[in-house]
Amino acid sequence: MKYVLIGNSAAAVACVEGIRQRDREGDITMVTNEPYHTYSRPLISYLLAGKTDRERMKYRPDDFYEKNRCELIAGVSADHLEPKRKTVVLSDGRELPYDRLLVAAGSSPAVPPIKGLEAVENMTTFLSLDDALRLEEMLTPFSRVLILGAGLIGLKCAEGIAGKAKSITVVDMADHILPSILDQEASAPVQRRLEEHGIEFVLSDAAQELYPDRAVLKSGRDIRFDILVMAVGVRPNVRLVQNAGGAVKRGIVTDSRGQTSIPDVYAAGDCTESRDITTGEEKVLALLPNAYLQGECAGINMAGGNQSYDKAIPMNSIGFFGLHLMTAGSCGGEVYLEKNGGNYKKLFVRENRLAGYILIGDVARAGIYTSLIREQTPLSALDFELIRQKPQLMAFSRTKRNEMLGGNVG
Repeated sequence: MKYVLIGNSAAAVACVEGIRQRDREGDITMVTNEPYHTYSRPLISYLLAGKTDRERMKYRPDDFYEKNRCELIAGVSADHLEPKRKTVVLSDGRELPYDRLLVAAGSSPAVPPIKGLEAVENMTTFLSLDDALRLEEMLTPFSRVLILGAGLIGLKCAEGIAGKAKSITVVDMADHILPSILDQEASAPVQRRLEEHGIEFVLSDAAQELYPDRAVLKSGRDIRFDILVMAVGVRPNVRLVQNAGGAVKRGIVTDSRGQTSIPDVYAAGDCTESRDITTGEEKVLALLPNAYLQGECAGINMAGGNQSYDKAIPMNSIGFFGLHLMTAGSCGGEVYLEKNGGNYKKLFVRENRLAGYILIGDVARAGIYTSLIREQTPLSALDFELIRQKPQLMAFSRTKRNEMLGGNVG
């Protein structure tokens, strides 16, 4: 059996591990356009901040490819698929035949067509190791940095370079930071923490025109900069499957087994759509835990197994200058809110189930809330009064506790 995997991040790595659970002998070839060993993308901001290094960023040990009998073709991209011939054509002209193919091509930075952008010399996005290295090379203690986008990518970039630049200004058209995962009330303490470290915010505004060293905002305000970071979002890389005639919406369409509409072609990770079980909507969930679970499921099925991944939920765990926050699921429904000192907890309940949560500060045992969402546990089956105040196993029945802990019921 010949397996070809397009990608080298969480979904592709998980696919290798899924395949090897069932097939120890098949040939696995991974193709990546980056010239690096697999690394953890969320760590690029910590690399800039000096909190990690290139060695500790590795997502798997040095012997991962050798141990899993996997050939890595690095620094080369997949140009197109030929499904009838079951072949992948690479950018260097090579052709790779496959019996099963995984597309785990990830996403690319979204760069809006702002007037004058082409005149900005010191500009970068912030999604890859190359982006971080480029920013590090441009940065000096005298740099004025303008970041367009107050989402996760933009704010992690700001944290990574805090104290290494003269000024950092973040601009976003939303009226609060992290608009995709936090409501306005929850975002306030996070914004305060970032401002305490010298990061300035300009919200409810956007860049209208760019010059080599300044941005003119829609409000008319002028912001001078030496470095521009574009962090306004990402776009799933769907081209390979789309051009081969596969079903694509915003992301690549797959079934619960990871199979695309093209025979023997699977997809996983940030380039795909998943069904959010808290809303029933098909959406792109560009999150590492979902990417891994999707990739492992696809790998098992590519090797002849029968596995489904049907418990995808939005989920984020992140910190800014020591302030931790976790979110999962979706907002809306009955709200339980608790504020205690620097801690903030908001739970969302719909139809006798926990639909989502926002935790800031104390995030201990958040996994219990996540499990309730992922398993769609009826709240009437446990002591929700107890668990909403403090997540703990004692809120579950004895039978359920044993099941969650992997034990036997006596």
